[in-house]
Amino acid sequence: MNAFSRRGACPALSAPMQTGDGLLVRLNPVAGGLSPKLLIRLAESALRHGNGIMEVTARGNLQIRGLTAESAGLLAAEVDALGIAVRTGVPVETGPLAGIDPREIADPRALAERVRAAVEEAELTPRLGPKVSVVVDGGGQLTMDGVTADVRLKAVRDGASVLWTVSVAVDGQSARLLATVGDDAARDITVAALRMVAEKGRDAHAKDLSERQLASLADWLCLTSLREAPPSVLPDISPSRGEITLSPMISLISGVVKEKPASKLPISPLEGEMSGRTEGGVQDRRPIGLFPLSNDTTALGIALPYGSMPAEKLIALAQSALSLGVAEIRLAPGRALLFLGQPSSANHLLQATATALGFVTTAADPRTRIAACPGTPACASGRIATRDIAETIAAENADILDFTLHISGCAKGCAHPGSAALTIVGGENGAGLVVNATAKALPAGYRPGYDAARGIGRVAAMVRSAQYPGETAAACLTRLGPAAIAKAYRQIEQRK
Repeated sequence: MNAFSRRGACPALSAPMQTGDGLLVRLNPVAGGLSPKLLIRLAESALRHGNGIMEVTARGNLQIRGLTAESAGLLAAEVDALGIAVRTGVPVETGPLAGIDPREIADPRALAERVRAAVEEAELTPRLGPKVSVVVDGGGQLTMDGVTADVRLKAVRDGASVLWTVSVAVDGQSARLLATVGDDAARDITVAALRMVAEKGRDAHAKDLSERQLASLADWLCLTSLREAPPSVLPDISPSRGEITLSPMISLISGVVKEKPASKLPISPLEGEMSGRTEGGVQDRRPIGLFPLSNDTTALGIALPYGSMPAEKLIALAQSALSLGVAEIRLAPGRALLFLGQPSSANHLLQATATALGFVTTAADPRTRIAACPGTPACASGRIATRDIAETIAAENADILDFTLHISGCAKGCAHPGSAALTIVGGENGAGLVVNATAKALPAGYRPGYDAARGIGRVAAMVRSAQYPGETAAACLTRLGPAAIAKAYRQIEQRK
């Protein structure tokens, strides 16, 4: 393995990424889950070849850290020997309970496979950036609302039928609704949108599409509907000219010319916008606790604090799961694991074991309100010890954490790309505090990185003294305003 992926790319098993603690690889099993025995073997491999730190990401992928150029190749060989098939190409993601959730509107797996096949047939994978993705959400108990995506398909009921809303430009704040359509149209407009993204280059995302281009997709859907033709054609759109021309009717899947050219169409404004927000705006249910399944069993969700755990503790939890009859362990968005197949009597015992090992077993755990990247020394870009800061704040100020606190080692904000009520961000001047914005924003105040938790403690004390009866901490922070928050954060206690 001679070449490593550039920073910011997705560190697939075949292309590890350099970080502050060595190489990092990411696995997305095709099966969606692993047996307890397979997870144990994989964790043992992580101990042999890496530094023993394993992570589950916000998107539900498994990461192994601390590899070398040689050991990454050995790990890949062992994963292959274990028979763990991993996904490649443009990620097309479904929920962790897809197909077994009795409350989902539709099983999204078939449509997701059709989208994957269409993207490959259109040869878009090498033309798109490594972080371009699609979500196909069937609804249910664990939605994908908190997972960012360039194109989002979500099931909705239309009487006895099921349709799919198609939205694009999900940038962590909002989703732009294009249409509500059937399976075929949902697949084809997804490929159409990805074609447009590909035309802009490998650094592009759907959020980079212009209003004119987004409007053209809506116009095209309207036109094909009026003609009662299958939505398998796309206007020839030039990003540089901004024109929409129904030139040779081409298949979104193959690009093959199908009919003679047609005339230009006027451009109409985009029809509407999705209500509410997605990433950072809609608080979907966390994958922690018990979830009833279609086969009259339950899934048990257990999260990794800040998405990270030593491999030894994952091995211990998987061994307990194996002894209690767990058949499968699924990776879940939200940095969690879902345990399936065990008798209901085993859930309490498994939760107790997980709690003793330091996992998150209740949604009330204050660590669920903190998004913290690896920070220093694990990440070469990190300027502060994010996880140490997070643990101190969770232990000392759990009572005020009714909002998202983001602790970022640098201004990239990998752990929480969207806006947060409070963000501690590492920089040249120490640990900056950003209020109601992303890690990229200018901090309102600084204090030394080692002392950041104490600064949040000062903010927490101010909130406790200023809160009205029944007022949330989040509302109190909004009322107090950035200037007062920054002043409290900067305040240094006077020694007696």
